[in-house]
Amino acid sequence: MSNSIILGNGIEVQLRRSARARRMTLRVPRDGGDVVLTLPASMPVSQGRRFAEEKQDWLNRALQRRPAVQKVAVGVAIPIAGRARQVVSGAVAAPKLEDDRLLVPQGKTAGPVVQAFLRHHAHQRLCVACDHHTHALGRDYRMITLRDTRSRWGSCSADGRLMFSWRLAMAPPDVLDYVAAHEVAHLVHMDHSRRFWAQVEALLPDYRTSRAWLRLHGGDLMRWKFRD
Repeated sequence: MSNSIILGNGIEVQLRRSARARRMTLRVPRDGGDVVLTLPASMPVSQGRRFAEEKQDWLNRALQRRPAVQKVAVGVAIPIAGRARQVVSGAVAAPKLEDDRLLVPQGKTAGPVVQAFLRHHAHQRLCVACDHHTHALGRDYRMITLRDTRSRWGSCSADGRLMFSWRLAMAPPDVLDYVAAHEVAHLVHMDHSRRFWAQVEALLPDYRTSRAWLRLHGGDLMRWKFRD
């Protein structure tokens, strides 16, 4: 199922069914996407509408707090490893960091080129970070994949597959390192128990600072748009 309802305040909410959902959830994506109401498989739409109507004040506040979408283009400054870098068209065959600039090939649309650069940058940094933390932990991971996720910065499967958002390439290096340590710790504890957080702290004693940064500024990384 995938349709929508219009609330009394004019907000359009996309409806989705989930066989795994045990309760209703209302989500406002940080990247400017549609508001989504997820319903358990057998729940009536009328009940979902009432739930969403009751949350209208919260929805208004959440939508107001959401950062404006920013399109990547030549002349725009985008964060890379926590520093603002201006996208500049230059005589280069591939994207190149140069002080506070990111040079992109002339004649190419900047957004997709910058996105590919960030994916490569994130993969390199995450491989180094995960190798470091798994060595300290005495465990191995199976593989690393990158996605443009909206609800999480990383995940760890039971068979040791690590997944990360490539948008972490825009975050400060210590924040990327924290997310790597967080997911590596799941190789030992597949939960968020006290033992899990103790393991994260053993890998990265100052993790709380980076975790707080991600909670405060993570939404800003989601506002960047690379393609039409």
